[in-house]
Amino acid sequence: MNSIQLSLFSSRIDAVCEEMGAVLQRAAFSTNIKDRLDFSCAVFDREGELCAQAAHIPVHLGSMAYAMRGIVSQFDWQSGDMVVLNDPFMGGTHLPDVTVIAPLFSSESLTGFVANRAHHADIGADSPGSMPISTHVDQEGMVISPRYLLKSGVKEPQFFEELARNLQDQAGVHGDFIAQISSCNIGIRRLEKLVLMMGEVAYLQGLIELNSYGERLAIKALSRIKEGVYHFSDVMDDDGVSAKSIPMQVAVRVENQKVVVDFAGTSPQVEGNVNCPISVAAAAVYYVFCALMPDNAPTCAGLFRPVAVLAPEGSLLNARYPAAVAAGNVETSSRVVDVVIGALSKALPGEMPAASHGSMNNLAMGSRDKGFEWDYYETIGGGMGASSRSHGLDAIQTHMTNTLNTPIEALEMTFPVRINRYEIRRGSGGEGLHRGGDGIIREYQFLKPAQVTILSERRNHAPWGLARGKSGEAGENRLNGKLLPAKTSLALQLGDVITIKTAGGGGWGSSE
Repeated sequence: MNSIQLSLFSSRIDAVCEEMGAVLQRAAFSTNIKDRLDFSCAVFDREGELCAQAAHIPVHLGSMAYAMRGIVSQFDWQSGDMVVLNDPFMGGTHLPDVTVIAPLFSSESLTGFVANRAHHADIGADSPGSMPISTHVDQEGMVISPRYLLKSGVKEPQFFEELARNLQDQAGVHGDFIAQISSCNIGIRRLEKLVLMMGEVAYLQGLIELNSYGERLAIKALSRIKEGVYHFSDVMDDDGVSAKSIPMQVAVRVENQKVVVDFAGTSPQVEGNVNCPISVAAAAVYYVFCALMPDNAPTCAGLFRPVAVLAPEGSLLNARYPAAVAAGNVETSSRVVDVVIGALSKALPGEMPAASHGSMNNLAMGSRDKGFEWDYYETIGGGMGASSRSHGLDAIQTHMTNTLNTPIEALEMTFPVRINRYEIRRGSGGEGLHRGGDGIIREYQFLKPAQVTILSERRNHAPWGLARGKSGEAGENRLNGKLLPAKTSLALQLGDVITIKTAGGGGWGSSE
């Protein structure tokens, strides 16, 4: 292919991912998928290597890119099959993120796969929102090791019977699974048309050329980094069980046009739920290096070939079963981004931003009262770190999440909650030549008793500044004005008020 043909080919596969996402959003039942857009879609080759992805959720996509080869090798695929999983130790991230994979066949031969991953607020945990304060993965809900969802186009009844036994909102969750199936079906149909138009041989050759192009772009981008070893360390606030800070350490080694990101020295896995599988750590690393690539770089397996990720087995970032992992996907991945950016700030002075608010500020809520069961989950943005080029943005989701905020109207119409305040947390960004972005204040009043779980970070350790810029202001969680820990679970009564104040981003440069 010449450059124009390759660009068109890449755009066509990207468009398949985008259409899959549009179908998933419009067919879904839950607020998490249809309003917050907490889902991701991607296309893979027949070996499970990433070909394309939509601009959805970085932690979903990077972890799929890392783990898909191992997943697809487990099955004897037939046309019409679909496989479902959420097991963090077998290719998933945390239990609410459920992945559905479907194969593409051309002339009776396996040509590739489409996949989507969507967040289910009810995945069977006792705690509403399925994001509990946990010490064992089985406490976090229904663990789905890779298994058939459809076999030759026919639903596997045993799986849906298990869903009915384990979940509260059976109709809504069943509807979301059907939406994921529909999304994969449209992806398969669109890819079939593309393969038919090009021919199978030309399509497969196009994937080879696309990955080769991505690898060349990555090598060129990484060549700007001077060879050497760059260190950085940071901490997590706590694990929800102990109040101890949890160290994270990285060494980024740049040599021979390759990068090794080594997390030796990071804490062993902990009792609480901030552990994560290696695929989640890899997703965060891939995200940072993708940000160094040119805008026209295709997001494919070739782009990641020069980057290797190492983490000791049994550590916070490569946890062993049965480690609790609910917050690892959301909170620990955010800190991985911070430490990798911190290391690269030494390798590329003036090119990396200060720390952003560093948390997805997770709020899970609901009730198990008979006749009025409900589950809801959302993440809240904060301040973006400033850079040498500009101030940080205010009140925005950053780095490993790319979801929307839930509109107040949608939240209040669906659940017994009133939003009293939703505003920018003025002055929370770090001072500097360029100021860090300000965080958010979001205040919830409960109109019925409910169980609420908060999983947050940057409450004890503020987001750092760069180049003598000041740290952003740390976040706060409060119940009726009383300060709460970073991670907690609460039984709320009618009229109780939860206030979440998210952290501001760090400043960049001296303002003096």
